[in-house]
Amino acid sequence: MGLYRKITSSLRAKLLTMFVILTCLPLIVVGLISYNKSYNTVFNNNKAATMMLATQLATDMDNVFTDTKKLLELEKNPNVLHFLFSQTDSNLDAREILQTMSSYRQTYQYDSVLNITMINLYGRGISERKGVFQLNKNALRNPHFEYLIQNPEAVLNIPPDDSSSLDPLDGFLYKNHNIISIVSTVKQRVTHEVIGFIIIDVDDSIVKQFCDNVIIGKSGFFYVADNKGNAIFLPSKTAHNTKWIQNKTISSIIENKNKEYVDSSEGKPEFIVTSPSMSTGWNIVGVVPLQEIVEEANSIRQLIIISVMLSIIFAITLHFFVSNRLTRPVRILKNKMQLAASGFLEAKVVLAGTDEISDLGNSFNIMLGKIRMLLDQSINEQQEIKKSELRALQAQINPHFLYNTLDSILWLAQSEKKEQVVQMVMALSKLFRISLSKGKDSITFEKEIEHLQSYLTIQQMRYRDILDYEIAIDSSLYSLLILKMTLQPIVENALYHGLKNKRGKGLIRITARIEDEDNFLIVIEDNGKGISEDRLGQLRKDLLEPHTPKETGNEVSGGFGLHNVHRRICLYYGESYGVQVDSIESEGTIVSIRIPCDWG
Repeated sequence: MGLYRKITSSLRAKLLTMFVILTCLPLIVVGLISYNKSYNTVFNNNKAATMMLATQLATDMDNVFTDTKKLLELEKNPNVLHFLFSQTDSNLDAREILQTMSSYRQTYQYDSVLNITMINLYGRGISERKGVFQLNKNALRNPHFEYLIQNPEAVLNIPPDDSSSLDPLDGFLYKNHNIISIVSTVKQRVTHEVIGFIIIDVDDSIVKQFCDNVIIGKSGFFYVADNKGNAIFLPSKTAHNTKWIQNKTISSIIENKNKEYVDSSEGKPEFIVTSPSMSTGWNIVGVVPLQEIVEEANSIRQLIIISVMLSIIFAITLHFFVSNRLTRPVRILKNKMQLAASGFLEAKVVLAGTDEISDLGNSFNIMLGKIRMLLDQSINEQQEIKKSELRALQAQINPHFLYNTLDSILWLAQSEKKEQVVQMVMALSKLFRISLSKGKDSITFEKEIEHLQSYLTIQQMRYRDILDYEIAIDSSLYSLLILKMTLQPIVENALYHGLKNKRGKGLIRITARIEDEDNFLIVIEDNGKGISEDRLGQLRKDLLEPHTPKETGNEVSGGFGLHNVHRRICLYYGESYGVQVDSIESEGTIVSIRIPCDWG
């Protein structure tokens, strides 16, 4: 709001804003469009390149495992079938099997294959490292063999983390290698009954190389996850990567047809891409900070920002050269107008030239002359208007008070209380007669007391259970002149806002005295509920306002109240006179009215 006020209150600021908007807005719009297109182009190209790289890695891994799985063709070798199906030792079959294994190695150059093992359901097996051996435990207790018995067509690719303690069938443990075990069934040709298993131990470095040798951007990386999204092969430098992977899950993206997405759940956004390996059932997962993917687009954004800032600086510089000549006459005229607004009506404008601003200055000088002439006339008229308004206020009568009084008279008449009817009618008649007073503004203090007694007589008959009053005024003061209806609004406040909210009967006491040679003091005191400190402070503040606030002490008869009584006294006698309120909550209120002594 402060910046908006500065712009709208200054011609120079408006010109500056116009220059900046007209210069920079088109450039900003073009820059945003360019940035958006360049961002999308760069992001889509890099995304496609990353996706292609992940797909290539998955394809390469498929090729490696496809070649390795050619060793599973050994299950069709007659010697293997005879060895696994037979229950007796056959050294010839064993030699033939080992020679066949060696032949495969020489043909396909299986450097990563560490060992090939075959075993039948009874624990009789053969491996490259140990030759023929016999297990001393049930081979079917191996959980991987149990699964293959149920799913004989499946081929298991078992990473190091998923290996079982029962997997080393020939008892050999690898000290310097972690292995991936490729496990399949061997089935009888005719009945397709499972007669054994073939296990190929592969050095896991053939998979790790896919994670270690390829990076994305500056800090992105690839890792291998199983079909559930769990990481099974990580890059060698995994200090940061392991922590990231532990906090993430890609199971949802693996199951989804959309194989890439941007993850913003933690810290800076990360671009994640996956590509499945059909041969293994695993997934190549690539992770790279999104910032690196769109780095080129960010460079374009910085160039656009620099261009816009230079344009703004140029616009501001041009503004100071152009606007100074345009706004200088306006500033002179503004200063003269501020002087005139502060009350100095002799502030004339002298401007050189014949343009519109000079014409405006001449018109301003003519206006000041007419204002000075009209001001004196307006002061006299306003004083008469205020007095007329006060007289109109005095002539008003609160209809609620009249209705309630007439209802009380009707009730008394129906109850055949004739004396009380007569007393209340006489009091009401005297109240109205003194209120009118033939249009006079001032009446004697004696008449004002009679008016107040008539009012209290009516109210006491209506509120006999809560109202007592006492008027203790020396008769020597009766000849003093006082503004008509000064006391009744104050007493009405005391009754309605003091005694009516008090338990039991209350007392209103009216006293008066000569304060000094020139001033006359009237005190109206009640023992009602009083006024809180906050409300009293607000009430005193309202009495100083030139116009009646929305809530004073509250508005009472005929539109009068504490505020109206106070303003009438101030207008007639001056600001040194008026109403003063003192109160203690739950104890009572004292209203003091100070007016000058006027003996008529």
